[in-house]
Amino acid sequence: MTQILNDETSNFGWNGLYRAGGVAALLAGVLFRRNIAAEIGLFVQHESPAGAGDWFALLQDNRLLGLVHLNILDVVNYALLALMFLALLAVLRPANRSAVTIAVALGFLGIAVYLASNTALSMLSLSNQYAAATSEAQRAGLLGAGEAMLAISRFASAGAPGSAGYLSLLLVAAAGLITSLVMLRSHAFNRATAYVGIVAATLDLAYCIAYLFLPGVEMLPVFFIPAAGLLLMVWHILIGWRLLRLAKAVSSSPGLGDRSKGKPTAGLFTT
Repeated sequence: MTQILNDETSNFGWNGLYRAGGVAALLAGVLFRRNIAAEIGLFVQHESPAGAGDWFALLQDNRLLGLVHLNILDVVNYALLALMFLALLAVLRPANRSAVTIAVALGFLGIAVYLASNTALSMLSLSNQYAAATSEAQRAGLLGAGEAMLAISRFASAGAPGSAGYLSLLLVAAAGLITSLVMLRSHAFNRATAYVGIVAATLDLAYCIAYLFLPGVEMLPVFFIPAAGLLLMVWHILIGWRLLRLAKAVSSSPGLGDRSKGKPTAGLFTT
C-alpha cells in the first residue's frame, strides 16, 4: 500500500520519536498487554484473593504473583502508551491538529490518573506492615487501609473497576477512539488500523457506559474487557509497526530534505 509522508510527518526531526513510539507500541502490544495478569493466572494455580487479608497473604507468599495480579505490569503498559500517543501526535497533526491534540491530552490525563492510583506497591507496603504487626488493633487498621486501596484500584472485585480505574479506562478509551477516527483521514495509517482501534475503543466505552446503567451484571467485564484487550493488542502492534516504517523511511530515503537543518521535502512516497 502506498502511503504519503507529507511536509510534517517526513521531517527528519521526528525520526527519533517515531522510532521510540514504535518500539513502545510493540512492547505494549506484545509483552505488557492489558490482559497479561489474567493470562499469567491461567498458568498459576492460585485462587483470586477476596479481600485485603487475602491480598496480604498472597503478597507474602508470592510477591511477584501478587504484584502482577495487582496490575503492576499495567504501570509499564501505560507508560509505554504515553510514548506511543506522543508519537501519534507528531504523525497525525497534519490530518486534524485539534482533534489529535485533544485525544493525546485525554490519553495523558487517563494515564496520569492510573499511574497515580495503581495500588500494587502500596498494597505491598501494607502487607509487609501487616506481617510485622504485633497487635490486633494494628492489623485491623492495616486491613482497613488495604480495603480502601482496593476500592480505588483498577478492578477491586469481581471485575468491577474502582473509581480511579474507571476514570482512567474511560479517558484512555476516548483518546483511542478519537485517535482512530483521525487515522481515517491520515495517509500515514491504513484504514484497517483505524477500524481496529475504533472497535477496541468502542468496546471499552460501551463497558464504561454499561457499568453505570447496568450495575451488578457480572458478564459485563467477561465480554467487553477481554475482547477490547485483544483488539488493543492488535492495534498497538499495527501502530508500532507503522511508526517504525515511518522512522525508517524518514531516515533512509534520499531527497528527504536538509536533515542537518530539519527541513522536510514534500511528496515523499513509500511503500
